[in-house]
Amino acid sequence: MNLKTLRYFIAVADSGSLTAAAAAIPIAQPALTRQMRDLEEEMGVQLLQRLPRGVRLTPAGVTLYESAQRILSETARLERRLAHSQEKVRAPVVLGASPTLARLLLPRLFESCIDAMDELELRAREAFTPALLDWLERGMIDMAVLTNPEPGRSLSFQPLLGEPFALVSHAQMRIGPVVSVNQLARIPLLMTSLHRSLVDRQLASLGKSLQVRAEIDSVDSIRELVMRGRWATIMPVSVFRGDPQAQPLVMSEISGVQLNRLLVLATRIDPRPNPSLSLVHELVVAEFSRMERLGIFSFAAGDVNAAVPLEVAPSSRR
Repeated sequence: MNLKTLRYFIAVADSGSLTAAAAAIPIAQPALTRQMRDLEEEMGVQLLQRLPRGVRLTPAGVTLYESAQRILSETARLERRLAHSQEKVRAPVVLGASPTLARLLLPRLFESCIDAMDELELRAREAFTPALLDWLERGMIDMAVLTNPEPGRSLSFQPLLGEPFALVSHAQMRIGPVVSVNQLARIPLLMTSLHRSLVDRQLASLGKSLQVRAEIDSVDSIRELVMRGRWATIMPVSVFRGDPQAQPLVMSEISGVQLNRLLVLATRIDPRPNPSLSLVHELVVAEFSRMERLGIFSFAAGDVNAAVPLEVAPSSRR
């Protein structure tokens, strides 16, 4: 067992799918499957339960998952300290994030960076994944939080977590707490082009399709239009968390299919140590872990500092 194997295991656990994890890392799926089987043989226990669509952690897998996160976190902290002892020059760090994540991630991350290192200058740019990938490869940003990045890029990817999609609608549309995949075809939707492509790919294997009235690559615009009560949207569950304007909206689970996105932290491959970049990398991972514990990326309502006004419809599957 090595650190790379632990990272692969966490990626599989977070995405809930060997296929999705293999595409995000990236690695060939047969090679990833073999790594997971070798890990189980080495541990002497079954870590993953194979399902018709994806995988689920066994109790032993949960134990290893929690320990692996602690090991990798401590490794990153050690790398940062060693790099800091060798390199004193601190350059600005430019982080890219999507519009669906910037509001949740950046405020607390900025404060954490200032508390951790006074001289650290963190800058942020907001865009969707295709633009962030382009900026990262061109050196315009130093790292980015991406959604299901395409494989084959000469970048370093660290999976952060898997997040389910939800159907979000105005209360006056009277959509129930659980919506079947068959019902989706009858609901008028507004979606970003990125989210639509992800959902369409996941529905294709079932022969299902959506009734998308318009693709709008503006989360704020979709929010305003959904608030008017004529359309719904399919977005990751975290998008409307803590939004004071989201009171009339209802979040419904989608049954019959597992719709999700995989969030990945990407950086360029650079052998030179960069203490500032290492620190921000560690703080981003820590912030996502904190938000995940609070339930921001799941239907299970966690303690989000009493700032989750969006009604999360109860599900019979919990």
